[in-house]
Amino acid sequence: MRAISYREPGGPDVLQLVDRPVPEPGPGEVRVRVAFSGVNPTDWKSRTRNPPGPDGQIPNQDGAGTVDAVGQGVDPVPVGERVWIWEAAWQRPFGTAAEYTVVPARQTVLLGPEASFELGAALPIPFLTAHRCLTVAESLPDRMGPGSLNGRTVLVQGGAGAVGNAAIQLARWADATVIATVSSPAKAQLAAAAGADHVVNYRQQDVVTEVGKIAPQGVDAIVEVSAAVNAAVDARVIALHGSVAMYADDGGAEVTVPVRLQMTANARWQFVLIYTEPARAKEIAVEDVNAAVLDGAIRVGREAGLPLHVFPLEQTAQAHQAVQDGAVGKVLIDVTA
Repeated sequence: MRAISYREPGGPDVLQLVDRPVPEPGPGEVRVRVAFSGVNPTDWKSRTRNPPGPDGQIPNQDGAGTVDAVGQGVDPVPVGERVWIWEAAWQRPFGTAAEYTVVPARQTVLLGPEASFELGAALPIPFLTAHRCLTVAESLPDRMGPGSLNGRTVLVQGGAGAVGNAAIQLARWADATVIATVSSPAKAQLAAAAGADHVVNYRQQDVVTEVGKIAPQGVDAIVEVSAAVNAAVDARVIALHGSVAMYADDGGAEVTVPVRLQMTANARWQFVLIYTEPARAKEIAVEDVNAAVLDGAIRVGREAGLPLHVFPLEQTAQAHQAVQDGAVGKVLIDVTA
């Protein structure tokens, strides 16, 4: 099979197109013929920092495709079914940048008849991260679905990013009022297309003032892409018992929080990394995100505020570089091209 592999950490140039044997699923595993592989910031960061095993590392955590075979102890019924894959390469050598991958059976989720492989490959890291950000506050439900956030207000800092887009779509599905911040008119259009009720251009408007007009009592959940920059704003707009969920790292930046103001609000400041979040929270997130997919509530493409940038498998290095350079939208690899 064709696969992308690297044998030492480094820049995109360490990624090589190789010919590898088709892997056999072990006990409890399934083999998936990959259609699309999704690229996330953690994929290129892992490539630069973590030495691969002796046989090399196939990168990329996210993907979508068709179940091709199952290992011992796995029900064969899913063979031939379309699925999305989460955390394929987490502490394992088989990512999704290959024609086939093997993963534990529980890390595949039925995609349903209507959703595209592109949507499936765009789901896992961004949408599971967004779900965690929207459910960590004690005052919010730990499950999402239609009506679960009715009467609540969510602030998405960075509404044009992949996680920001996911947070907007999930929060709207749950009937929250969504405020998104952006840095340009073009990104404002993307956030609005995703479903944001209000969009604030932080380069031209004062976020605290604009949020105060919409939610005088503050916002119940903040999905935060740049906590080191936005902490002072977040602290001033958070509602009683609200949460600030920080899911991105500005290169080792530190966060300064006004303690008394947050004590008064009994606010929660939560760090979020999907790979190490509590197991039950992740199970719930997978279930809820899949329910949103089956409900037709999740979309991809420019009309959904998430432009797709698609590369063929042999250009995986360029795909990684695009994510590292901050491509607006979702970067995918078409494995079948």
